[in-house]
Amino acid sequence: MNQSYSALGNWFEYLNKDCDYKSWSQYLINRLAQFNAGPRGLDIGCGNGYFTRALYKAGYDVFGMDISPAMLSEAKRLAAREGVPCEFLLGDITKLKLTGKVDFAVAINDCLNYVPPAKLKSAFVRVYSCLNRGGIFHFDVSSEYKIRNILADNMFGDAGEDISYMWFNTPEEDGVTMDLTFFVRSDDGRYDRFDETHRQYAHKEGTIISALKEAGFTQVFTQGHLGMDDKTQRINFTAIKS
Repeated sequence: MNQSYSALGNWFEYLNKDCDYKSWSQYLINRLAQFNAGPRGLDIGCGNGYFTRALYKAGYDVFGMDISPAMLSEAKRLAAREGVPCEFLLGDITKLKLTGKVDFAVAINDCLNYVPPAKLKSAFVRVYSCLNRGGIFHFDVSSEYKIRNILADNMFGDAGEDISYMWFNTPEEDGVTMDLTFFVRSDDGRYDRFDETHRQYAHKEGTIISALKEAGFTQVFTQGHLGMDDKTQRINFTAIKS
């Protein structure tokens, strides 16, 4: 997965600018407040760091972690530009190990879709071990329905002045393979081509809940995107460590 974001890493936040980051981050902040999250947290799969920065600005002592060096490089640049002194570390949720514990962990925008089904429970165990007692783990996934019926066998694309892309999705038994081609404008006006392949897995809601409880989380709550009842495309999970 780290090599999958070697080219996209510098453009991820830019290409997702239409996802309404402001509302999404406010939902996350409200969700943490609803469950009385403590002050120190970890943003797993932080990407370019939008949610890390938003949480910091909301008063949390939070640091970001991602598997992609390119993602982290851009996250550091954007945080410095906004005067947000967040720390960003290279790390993988399936190998997560911290020197100290945190009060909450979040993993937003499909991070867990990149974790193979066989490693799902062990990833949750890793997160569980890094949380203080009463800690909160909040994350979301693109639903099985979205993976199989909206993404699979479809092509997406966009043409911009600085970057254009084509995105082809091939269905797999357990998810989807995403082949992306980018054309990025260089300083001299030429366009450089980059190709990446991503693999996302279609996790069932019940399978995720079972894996969380097997990992030790005693309470699990679910919602649709931004707290809505509709969970057909995105499902939010909030798990509590007793």
